[in-house]
Amino acid sequence: MLSTVLVWAGSWIAMKLVVPYIGPYDFVVVRYLSGAAVLFVVLVCTGRPLAMPPWKLTLAVGLSQTAAFQGFVQTALVTGGVGKVSLMAYTMPFWVVLLAWAILGERPGWRHWAGIALAGAGLVLFVQPWAGMGDLGTVLLGVASGFCWGLGTVLSKRMFETHRPDIITFTAWQMLIGGLAITPVAWLVPQIEAQWGWQLWTGMSYIVLVASALAWLLWLAVVRRLPASVAGLSSLGVPVVAMLLAWLILHEQPHGAELGGMALILTGILVVSRAARA
Repeated sequence: MLSTVLVWAGSWIAMKLVVPYIGPYDFVVVRYLSGAAVLFVVLVCTGRPLAMPPWKLTLAVGLSQTAAFQGFVQTALVTGGVGKVSLMAYTMPFWVVLLAWAILGERPGWRHWAGIALAGAGLVLFVQPWAGMGDLGTVLLGVASGFCWGLGTVLSKRMFETHRPDIITFTAWQMLIGGLAITPVAWLVPQIEAQWGWQLWTGMSYIVLVASALAWLLWLAVVRRLPASVAGLSSLGVPVVAMLLAWLILHEQPHGAELGGMALILTGILVVSRAARA
């Protein structure tokens, strides 16, 4: 989980750096089709199974966790800032707790609710709604992306509990499905033409190889081993670490409310991690 948090936090920095050089939907297509291609090469080289795991759940995860999640995020980024959109996307853990309760029967205990309360208060400090929520459409798109990611996480947990697929095979197929689903959108929506200089090649190399192929494997490995609600809440470390990296690399210094939000989120993760051990 720590590796996943560090890798995905770095991906937000990389995404911000490549934004001027590629359209948002082209970015998603290149990211996930290339990441899937890398994983299929790994499957061939290691002799792992190539056949798609049970297609209904694989399709549902690819459409929700990859296509819809990234589609809503990139649409929101057209008019909204990266910080607010990413934080709205990280309402995912709260949806996971509710969906895991409804679909998987993972009844949350008091530690889960305490962790949700602390992390939710931290997110409120990050968003600072008293300073104005801005475009409501952008906020709703961000929340919708969090819901879709949460649904994909719970369905992935159902896949591992029911069918126990090879984790690399499952990751490759759901990424391929998500990338193919976004391809028509990339063709139809006007975007800037990709400028394949060293900046875009460098950023996309990290995003494809590390933040996509490797990170989705790490994430699904966490989902396979932990209750879905615990995995979801633990991912709230990503926006915290991303803000610290932005402070170090991009010189985006966090303010007092943001620092307080970071402290609350980390406390919430600690509380939930103790629930996992129990």
